[in-house]
Amino acid sequence: MSSLTHMGWYWNRLRCMSVAEVMGRAGSTARQAMERRRAPAEVPSIRLDRVGARWLPRELPDQAGFAVQRANEVLSGQWRLFARDAVALGFPPEWNRNPDNGALLPMSYGKKMSFRDTAQSGDIKYLWEPNRHLELVSLAQAWQVTCDPRYLEGIGTLLESWFVQNPYLLGANWASALEAGIRLINWATVWQLIGGLQSPLFEHPVGKVLRADWLNSIWRHAEFIRGHLSRHSSANNHLIGELAGLFVAGATWPFWDDAKQWRRIAREGLEREVLVQNAPDGVNREQATAYQQFVWDFLLFAGLAARATGKPFSDGYWRRMEAMLEYVAALMDAGGNVPMFGDADDGRVSGLSLGTAGYPFQSQLATGALLFSNPALARKAGIVDVRTRCLLGREACEAFDSLLLKAVPATPRTDFADGGVFVLGGNLDTLDEIRIVADAGALGLGGIAAHGHADALSFTLSASGREFLVDPGTGTYHGQGPWREAFRGTSMHNTLCIDGENQAVSGGKFMWTRKYTTRVIERDTNRVVDRLVAEHDGYRRLAGRPVHRRSWEFDKLGDRLHVFDEVHSSTEQVVTLNWHFSEDCNVTCTPDGLSIANGPVCLSMILPLDGEVSILHGSNAPLAGWVSRGYDRIVPSTTVIWRGRLNGREGVETIFQRI
Repeated sequence: MSSLTHMGWYWNRLRCMSVAEVMGRAGSTARQAMERRRAPAEVPSIRLDRVGARWLPRELPDQAGFAVQRANEVLSGQWRLFARDAVALGFPPEWNRNPDNGALLPMSYGKKMSFRDTAQSGDIKYLWEPNRHLELVSLAQAWQVTCDPRYLEGIGTLLESWFVQNPYLLGANWASALEAGIRLINWATVWQLIGGLQSPLFEHPVGKVLRADWLNSIWRHAEFIRGHLSRHSSANNHLIGELAGLFVAGATWPFWDDAKQWRRIAREGLEREVLVQNAPDGVNREQATAYQQFVWDFLLFAGLAARATGKPFSDGYWRRMEAMLEYVAALMDAGGNVPMFGDADDGRVSGLSLGTAGYPFQSQLATGALLFSNPALARKAGIVDVRTRCLLGREACEAFDSLLLKAVPATPRTDFADGGVFVLGGNLDTLDEIRIVADAGALGLGGIAAHGHADALSFTLSASGREFLVDPGTGTYHGQGPWREAFRGTSMHNTLCIDGENQAVSGGKFMWTRKYTTRVIERDTNRVVDRLVAEHDGYRRLAGRPVHRRSWEFDKLGDRLHVFDEVHSSTEQVVTLNWHFSEDCNVTCTPDGLSIANGPVCLSMILPLDGEVSILHGSNAPLAGWVSRGYDRIVPSTTVIWRGRLNGREGVETIFQRI
């Protein structure tokens, strides 16, 4: 990264801060400077007579044999990392060597390390991912299934090597309090699965040394989080994850007087943030579907731990969590597909999620159905998955079938006005379903809207459970080239773009310096039609001060969607309409427009008459015709672009019709 770019980032970041945040960060910098110079505090004496909360069931589901395969891979030195899939990291790995580019990161003070220059440090996500210790959960489950001591010994080897290679406060693994929180949640899971204080892992003298080292590191992790909680404009999912890790630590390991403070601070923070960061209708305010999933899991693990202490979180906490799942259920089409709004990085909170076979939303819906006795969530989930059985136990899962028998709609809510997301369509949750998910919400959370995309008035469209119009996803956070900016930009979403500009102004990979507001003008739904009209002001910074207004009108009787786009401006505007289709779609030209097929399901598309039409597939100039289903996983798809000029209050109509 050049010095000019480096300074530009800091300037943009400063512009997004309030005076209180500037002062708060100055204080944090001073505290970090002192922390860096002084010797680490001694770990207090441990009271092993105190009993920690057990928030996992004692029995392991029969289906948990999936963990054995993953555990065997780890013992052989193979780790699954994003698009690289199986990577030979060794056993134990070099915990501070980045698998992305092979760089061995220095043992400097972690909180001052910068990872923006990926040419040197590599994509830091590739280093942090194995250090979250999700794989240790698989080893613990494999030991429970097989009683093979190799898996238990493997846990000990990985832990001891991590303690040696990661001295307190030094290196990349002491740079982020969120990463420490995730590690604590996985350590707490492993601790319970292997038997806690009485685990066979700790029977011999060497094992007792390992237990002492582990407990010392747990205390340091919790204190590190307490001293470095994310604040101000950084108080997004990171803060919830940090607080969740802190609470789980305090509940699982109450062996120090400090644990009571960890629980108190975390409880107060989580009770506040669950309401601040998630709208009353359940939409996570980061406007990113993947982070909806990520945040919900943090809240779940903390909630289960609190319940096990005998002092559960408030009803309001759990009601907001249920609303979050009802929102996900409304997004999910009949094929189980969920729109990829906003950022996604394949983040998982717990190693228990490694067995969900890639369906984290269905797993959460199944868990929520049982927690809240919610038959609509049960119908949407369909089955109880292995992770839910691991979390709640066999007895709790027996109620699932009775929930499925209750005659309730699987999508009881379609309007999420607080979050700005609306579901239109007909025959929902049937084989004849057409589901439109329209985004008329804010850009993202807080001053920087870090994980939001410039996608105002975009939408997705599926028919009979097959995706047609999709949100192309995220691509990468730190990868080479222009991919990051492209995937979060307006042109990579199913909306209107003026003069090639984004609706919001980017100040960096995780920062928007100028945002937009949206306004819903009309919403009507009845037996015959679904109608939504909304507008945004993101382009008022351009000449003519244009405003984009879009109306969706779905004819339920004719299975026809009319999309009408207007630009209210005092001058003529050059506009593009971008239509991004699933990689499973085949797009062909017809005398009347386009025909789009996804397997046996077909739609016709009629484009505006005046203008130019381009059909791109895996294009690099411009970047279009790509879909990213996972972090660093990018495959070719088809993008249709219509270009034209609009004067004053002119508008254009696009029609989609089931064939």
